Amino acid sequence: MKVKKAVIPAAGLGTRFLPATKAIAKEMLPIVDKPTIQFIVEEAMASGIEDILVITGKAKRPIEDHFDANIELEQNLKSTGKTELLKLVEETTDINLHFVRQKRPLGLGHAVLQAKAFVGDEPFVVMLGDDITSNKVPLTKQLINDYEKTKAATLAVMPVPHEDTSKYGIIEPNGEVSKGLYDVNSFVEKPEPDKAPSNLAIIGRYLLTPEIFSLLEKQQPGQGGEIQLTDSIDELNKTQRVFAQEFTGKRYDVGTKIGMLEANIEYGLDHPETKDELKTYLQELAAKL
Repeated sequence: MKVKKAVIPAAGLGTRFLPATKAIAKEMLPIVDKPTIQFIVEEAMASGIEDILVITGKAKRPIEDHFDANIELEQNLKSTGKTELLKLVEETTDINLHFVRQKRPLGLGHAVLQAKAFVGDEPFVVMLGDDITSNKVPLTKQLINDYEKTKAATLAVMPVPHEDTSKYGIIEPNGEVSKGLYDVNSFVEKPEPDKAPSNLAIIGRYLLTPEIFSLLEKQQPGQGGEIQLTDSIDELNKTQRVFAQEFTGKRYDVGTKIGMLEANIEYGLDHPETKDELKTYLQELAAKL
């Protein structure tokens, strides 16, 4: 069955970016001139996804507004001949986007469970907004390509410093099935470094089968008192194979201040309107340090 649907959990409070996120959805914070969530949506579309469900929460209405038509703005841009800007605005409206609220912040697993009716009996992708990735073949497309061969759930992983394992879900690999594709013994949510089975951390892309929902419905709260998606994936792995694909492209953790700054600088160095001046500024700055 073709993978056509993606789920983007976006109900978090964004406390790491207070006070900016007191009144602004974290997912709307910009990288140069584009909201972070738009990078995720564009990756989904570039990977062949046809329908996207965004799981929102309180104060997340700006996300819906961003992907809705703004007739007054579009007419203004058209009448003033600002065709390039008009094209940018219209690019965010012709997308099959759906929205549902997670009424209580009970964890990532609970957020994904809100997508049960939307997904139905199809395989689907979960895309976390804190992870922006860059590669010739989009990470989501890589997972879809794996699924077309294995017909099994597959998660994206990357090596992290061993002392950082308590920040991630970590896999216990059982050897490579093919280059970069691991068979997995178990999945552990945020283990302490001395208990971590590896340093291969789950990053924010999951291709899952619909059987995950029955497990999430029964899942007891785990790490942090929340319903953890990793715990249900570990249960899924006991009844059907779940693989891990090592991602070798560039990843920005825009859920952290330093990750957001890195993304802005590197995308700014690639942006046609900012790259030359930013490069000069950074060179001048480096000379002063």
